[in-house]
Amino acid sequence: MVASPIARLVQQLAKLPGVGEKTAARLAFHILRAPAEDAAALAAAIAEVRQKIRSCSICCDLTETDPCAICRDARRDGGLVCVVAQPQDVLAIERAGGYHGRYHVLHGVLSPLDGIGPDDLRVAELVRRCGAGASDVGEVILATSSTVEGEATAVYLAKLLRPLGVKTSRIATGVPIGGELEYADQVTLARAIDGRREM
Repeated sequence: MVASPIARLVQQLAKLPGVGEKTAARLAFHILRAPAEDAAALAAAIAEVRQKIRSCSICCDLTETDPCAICRDARRDGGLVCVVAQPQDVLAIERAGGYHGRYHVLHGVLSPLDGIGPDDLRVAELVRRCGAGASDVGEVILATSSTVEGEATAVYLAKLLRPLGVKTSRIATGVPIGGELEYADQVTLARAIDGRREM
């Protein structure tokens, strides 16, 4: 039996991360109820992003132009590279403001249980970028998450970069602004105390 167009749409929407079968069905029926031009605009936007977005040849972030706007920006500090797991991490750091260096996007973290090793990430590109005589990169900030996989990735990258003479640092972790100490877990509290700074 051939699936109906609605069933096929639900099936495709359910492939999106965080979207289950019920949410996919709600989205599909929303698309059906929306004006035809809205549905056409959604389809066109999906097609356009697939056609026009590519990986930056320098930082591996997603971009429409190569190199990306951040890599082209002469006001950014080219000697400072912040390594993140995903393109959305670049957006988060940019939204926070205050960072004026460049980026390198790994497109994931090491996860042996999921079969993700260094060859599945943009690690070789980072090493090439930081290699002797390759550039003026002086410091790499490892800004992967504080999950087991994120920490393992940071440790692995630090070991790779150290022989290249590149200073490596790790983002601080601790109690968030407005957070109550009684609700923080032990590891977060320990890191907050260990990472203290003079005032």
